[in-house]
Amino acid sequence: MAQPNNPLHGITLETIVTELVARHGWDELGRMIEIRCFTHDPSVKSSLTFLRKTPWARKKVEDLFLRGK
Repeated sequence: MAQPNNPLHGITLETIVTELVARHGWDELGRMIEIRCFTHDPSVKSSLTFLRKTPWARKKVEDLFLRGK
């Protein structure tokens, strides 16, 4: 089913986090979005675990990703 109004359709959360880290690095990402999974011993795996359980944080990450596109 097509989702023409959803710019994130087909993009996984892992892809979003990986691209943001490649673009900004963990330190800058932690300054831009102040959440612990980005500032204290960050990893893609721990970030995905947190973001999948925390809708407000996931929204901030997705919004930042879309601003960079």
